[in-house]
Amino acid sequence: MVFLNGEFIEKNQAHISVMDRGFLFGDGVYEVIPIYNNKIFRLNAHLLRLQTSLDSVKIKNPYNLKEWGDILSKLLDFYNNQEQSIYLQISRGVGNKRKHSFSNLTPTVYIESNPLLTKTKQTLKVGFSAITQPDIRWHRCDIKSISLLANVMYSQQAKEKNVEEVILYRDNQVTEGATSNVFVIKDNTLFTHPTSVHILSGITRDLVLESARACHIPIKEVSFSMDELNAADELWISSSTREIMPITQVDGKLINRGNIGNAWGCVYDYYQSLKNAR
Repeated sequence: MVFLNGEFIEKNQAHISVMDRGFLFGDGVYEVIPIYNNKIFRLNAHLLRLQTSLDSVKIKNPYNLKEWGDILSKLLDFYNNQEQSIYLQISRGVGNKRKHSFSNLTPTVYIESNPLLTKTKQTLKVGFSAITQPDIRWHRCDIKSISLLANVMYSQQAKEKNVEEVILYRDNQVTEGATSNVFVIKDNTLFTHPTSVHILSGITRDLVLESARACHIPIKEVSFSMDELNAADELWISSSTREIMPITQVDGKLINRGNIGNAWGCVYDYYQSLKNAR
């Protein structure tokens, strides 16, 4: 079952107009919300980010906080899985003709949920690989826009190269991954790109920082160079589906001789405690 414009229906019965601006222009925003133990994780934080994205592109939020909570809770009643990943998309709506400018339209709202298959700690400790590429995306990466063509092409490149992620950089400064945030540990300090228009400040990113503070790891939200990334003691990426994943090889070169490092284990464990504490 999925949710489409006020109704819960079978997924294969869900259809939108070919004049929907999400289909024609990628004119919309989205959220991905994890579910742990049948409970929505950090719902208010996700809905706040959704509101920020909607405001940034001038789409009116069709529901208030209580209504969103009721819709998502009802959707979860159709599923038996303890862990889920909710995908929520809002497009500007359906116009009369294909025209770039817009008038007041009724937003199209689509929500689905799928099993969230996270990796175990033991699996993650093996370490994963990444490649790097120039960041060619537009200059409002802080908006969670459904216009993701650049990210799609980066992710396809990662698939073809058989690596986990593409780490991006602008002017030799690391921004984020194609579908993740990026962190390095150097001299027992955690570094990550500051929130700006060049990164999507993920909810999981905030949880990583919260977990690092609990592990008494100093944090510096500052940009760092490609050379500093390659010289890191530890390198991680994070997202709602990956959680916190150690990267031990970039562009075929080992990070810290391929070792995971000690900081990741503490941060990972505390993150798991946050998931289970609610």
